[in-house]
Amino acid sequence: MRTSPQGLAAREAARRLTVYGPNTLARRGGRRWPRELAQQFTQPLALLLALAAVLAASTGAPALALAILAVIVLNALLAFAQEQQAERAVEALAAFLPDRAAAVRDGVRQDVEATALVPGDVLVVEEGSRICADARLLSGGVEVDLSALTGESVPVFRSAEFVDSSGPLLQARELLFTGTTCTGGQALAVVTATGMHTELGRIAALSQRTQREESPLEHQVKRVARLIAVIAVGVGVAFVPLGLASGLSLSATVAFAIGLLVANVPEGLLPTVTLALASGVRALARRGAVVKRLSAVETLGSTRVVCTDKTGTLTENRMRVTTVWTPRGESDLGEGAPGAMPEQVRLLAATAAACTTAMSAAGPDGHPTGDPTELALLDLAARLGDQAPPEERDRRRRAMFRFDPRIKLMTTADAEDDAAVVLHTKGAPEELLLHADAVLDHGSERPLTPADRAEIVRTVGSLAQRGLRVLAVARRRLPPGQPPPASREDAEQFLCLLGLVAMADPPRPEVAHAIELAHHAGITVHVVTGDNGLTAAAIAARVGIGHRGMRIVTGTELEAMSERELDTLLARGEEVIFARSSPEAKLRIADALRAAGNTIAMTGDGVNDAPALRRADIGIAMGRSGTDVAREAATMVLTDDNFATIVAAVEAGRRTYDNIRKFIVYIFAHAVPEVVPFLVFALAGGMIPLPLTVMQILAIDLGTDTLPALALGRERAEPGLMDRPPRPRSEGVIQPAMLARAWGFLGLISAALVMGGYFLTLSRGGWHPGDPTGAGTALHHTYQQATTVTWLGIVACQIGTAFAVRTEHASLRSLGVFSNRYLLGGIAFSLTFAAALVYVPPLHSVFGTAALTPLQLATVLPFPFIVWGADELRRALLRHRAGPLPVPQSVPLAPVLPQPAADSGGHHPLAVLLARHGWSAHRLSRALDVSEHAAADIVAHAHRVGAAHGRRGP
Repeated sequence: MRTSPQGLAAREAARRLTVYGPNTLARRGGRRWPRELAQQFTQPLALLLALAAVLAASTGAPALALAILAVIVLNALLAFAQEQQAERAVEALAAFLPDRAAAVRDGVRQDVEATALVPGDVLVVEEGSRICADARLLSGGVEVDLSALTGESVPVFRSAEFVDSSGPLLQARELLFTGTTCTGGQALAVVTATGMHTELGRIAALSQRTQREESPLEHQVKRVARLIAVIAVGVGVAFVPLGLASGLSLSATVAFAIGLLVANVPEGLLPTVTLALASGVRALARRGAVVKRLSAVETLGSTRVVCTDKTGTLTENRMRVTTVWTPRGESDLGEGAPGAMPEQVRLLAATAAACTTAMSAAGPDGHPTGDPTELALLDLAARLGDQAPPEERDRRRRAMFRFDPRIKLMTTADAEDDAAVVLHTKGAPEELLLHADAVLDHGSERPLTPADRAEIVRTVGSLAQRGLRVLAVARRRLPPGQPPPASREDAEQFLCLLGLVAMADPPRPEVAHAIELAHHAGITVHVVTGDNGLTAAAIAARVGIGHRGMRIVTGTELEAMSERELDTLLARGEEVIFARSSPEAKLRIADALRAAGNTIAMTGDGVNDAPALRRADIGIAMGRSGTDVAREAATMVLTDDNFATIVAAVEAGRRTYDNIRKFIVYIFAHAVPEVVPFLVFALAGGMIPLPLTVMQILAIDLGTDTLPALALGRERAEPGLMDRPPRPRSEGVIQPAMLARAWGFLGLISAALVMGGYFLTLSRGGWHPGDPTGAGTALHHTYQQATTVTWLGIVACQIGTAFAVRTEHASLRSLGVFSNRYLLGGIAFSLTFAAALVYVPPLHSVFGTAALTPLQLATVLPFPFIVWGADELRRALLRHRAGPLPVPQSVPLAPVLPQPAADSGGHHPLAVLLARHGWSAHRLSRALDVSEHAAADIVAHAHRVGAAHGRRGP
């Protein structure tokens, strides 16, 4: 491969990229667009129009049949183009989340795009990494999930030490393959194949997914479309005998039936829904939330509970050591460069930096690569002038026992200058106390006394309650010549405690306001974290979580709870801090919340978070700190890892859902003034000429209806959007109140106006009921002008309806009458199209229109203002009847914590919290060096606190 453990040179990597091509799989899914275009002609509404065309052709109206067919074709092309645009919008979001890989180039670890990997690159494979190329291990060992290739769900271990030349290639124990994921461990591997030359490229099916996933909202709308089709056919068929009984000819009756069919078809409904969802996806992407499917937009709007992590989501994930404690006392490091520090503080900093795997070198984005906690330890050593370069640290390393989330410790074995091996350990203070029997005091080791343990416990509790994350650091020097221990148990014993390191991770400044918005919107925020409960509670209180009460529940207490007790806890209304929780606990919490009927959003960043992210209604992965596995499982990825972006996404989801309802009301409202003229014609038995022709209906639905409807999908949020509770999961997109407003209010007003304009125009021309108005009669031109007034009146009422439906409750003035420039453009197009049909003579014979006089135009001019004004008055009366909206109570930025102090029962809060984490009396006695009796009393009190979680409140 002409490479080395230092990787390729950048110039050589660029050359190989030219030779081998990008590391991508060729897509051979074939052309999908013919089938997708054909599907547009099989939609219920398209089939309904096709039926109307057949009826028109069979009754001797070929021009009308051709016009309806033209509408079908144009509507199908429009829907197809819009769905393609929506699909491209979602697919284009992949650019926000390019697959990346850690590679060594020019001897330096770099974060490169996966497509730029070439044979000979050296990969750094870590827990949570997606393996982006076939590779052979050089050093280390990893657990790998091969289910994408073999279907086996159990991870397998792969190591550079296992050289195996026999058996199937996929079972070779030193090889890694594209499409698999690392679930544990760390290793270096050299890339052997990329792109189509990989094992996945040889055996995987390379076709694209054949169809886009249909969102529940689109499914609901299609059901409504089928219902409309059934109603339209039923109404048309029912009125055929009525028309014949009224004395109409067969041709007039069929024309009437065709008119009813066409008038009931909202052609723009389906493509408008799709485009609105796609617009919401793009808007969310601009806010930092990359949504991977359209259906998530509507789901976001109904989110009732958010389960969030603490580090990086509520906080800046910018750890910085601010305080170091040693037996000599606290040393405040502050924000600036520290001054002279005791030698023991410098030794503690060097020990903590040695027990890391992070790299201090900046990546392509200018930020160091690695865990923020470890980066803070490297920064501490650098500030004190005791940091060895990461390359030197790795060269000295003889063994490493990675961080174990179960015991919350990490240990490395490193060679000193005299070749002796020193064990460096860092981790949770309460755990390290169990493994330490000595303490370094004034440069010399002495036994760890009960007073020392009590002082450490008090210090840890004090630092945690200040919102600081606390780690303990210890070391043990092995005798010269003794090799590193072979097991973790042997390494992590007889340790000498050096001191405590306290790190500040400040809350993001925008999170407090976002939490307040979430509370106003009826959203409950639970914190699920692996951190200390005291630290998590302090941070949560600072950002406003816990406004209705806060409760800390430890991982041990959660495991001991029955399903009923967990349901009771979550139904209390309090916001819960699930402390020291495992990723498996997230899955259980998600199941409990969903079982209670909540729509939940769950954040996660680790490999083990993937099941919970899939189970939640909205799984949210971190784009910066999250693993590839978490991003793959999530529905939405935050490119900035910011909780405020979640709330912004909920607001955008609500706005998109409201906008869909707005243009549904807009489209449905026009069915009434389009149907009523045909009903008047049929019920009059020929005494009243047909006020509206089918061609004119087609001109409305195709020419003046679609663009304003699309523009309503881009409407800004109505005031008070985030001050109302989330909608229920079971609530449909179309509600009875919407239909009452569309058909029973806006539609009836529009129908009354256009029919009034029609009869007024006829009466001014001298028409009386029963007078002939056919071609060649004296009243024919007057009749054409009257139908033109009817048609133009519907267009004018459309404009008024478009402005009316922009808000559901508030006054339009609060939103801005001219704030939607897309709607103004759509109305301008509608007016231009209407002017063409009225005053361009060649179109008169096609649509049956005629030029109008200024007086006839003046008849139509007030229509938009009447429709708009009537709905404004209706909304004002509703607001008056409902009274003033309740002013949401301000959320305190630092609520008084009911825990842990109130639950301590006179014991130290940290000791009680340890007992609540499942520590036995014997373990507490060992760690804190208290009597067995005192430890048993602490455990008993902790059990009483835990039992109270599952009880119903008063």
